[in-house]
Amino acid sequence: MKIAFFTALLLASQYCFAQSAAAPAPTLQDPAVLKRVAEDYLRAQNAALAGDVTVTAGPVNQRMSLASCPAPQAFQQPGARTSGKTTVGVRCTAPVAWTVYIQAQVSVVSDYVATAVPLVQGQTIEQSQLVLLKGDIGTMPNGIVTDMAQAVGRTSTVSLASGTPLRLDALRGKPVVQQGQLVRVVSSGNGFRVSAEARAIGNASDGQVVQVRTPAGAILSGVARMGGLVEVVF
Repeated sequence: MKIAFFTALLLASQYCFAQSAAAPAPTLQDPAVLKRVAEDYLRAQNAALAGDVTVTAGPVNQRMSLASCPAPQAFQQPGARTSGKTTVGVRCTAPVAWTVYIQAQVSVVSDYVATAVPLVQGQTIEQSQLVLLKGDIGTMPNGIVTDMAQAVGRTSTVSLASGTPLRLDALRGKPVVQQGQLVRVVSSGNGFRVSAEARAIGNASDGQVVQVRTPAGAILSGVARMGGLVEVVF
């Protein structure tokens, strides 16, 4: 009986070993595929930019044993930069969920607008005061001006030294409505449109919100437009 028992146990052990040896090893994710997914994502994010875009993703941690994924997806956190030094996440949802983060460098060599002469705060910008340069705007702050038309006629909110790249958030449009100005308020809504005169309480460039005071003393908020108009939508 004992001999038969040990023989059966030995045969069972050999069977289990054979089964485990025959089972295929799990397929691991190719890191090169993840780099390619991250780079393709960043190229797509910068496709609308005028310039030469170069994307280089960093290495994937080789110590991570990730299960093979048929459709890895790239993503970024809200507000993350898509140029310069940045980070891209690549995740898998099935058959095994995992997420890996890859650092990348995005170079965008393009024309950008800089000051040709020093500018003082509040100065109206003329085209002769600007120069078009070429460089990697991916290493610069967001909102770099790339077309002189975006800057001409506007004023700088800060003083700028010669050669400083212009940023959209540092420019203010020329006021189309000025404080104390008599403006035409156009009110519109579902099935009606009326207009009346009012006096502007503040300054505003085209598209900015401005408050006005009616002859009856009521204060309204509307959008400033060229020609001394203020649009109020109900």
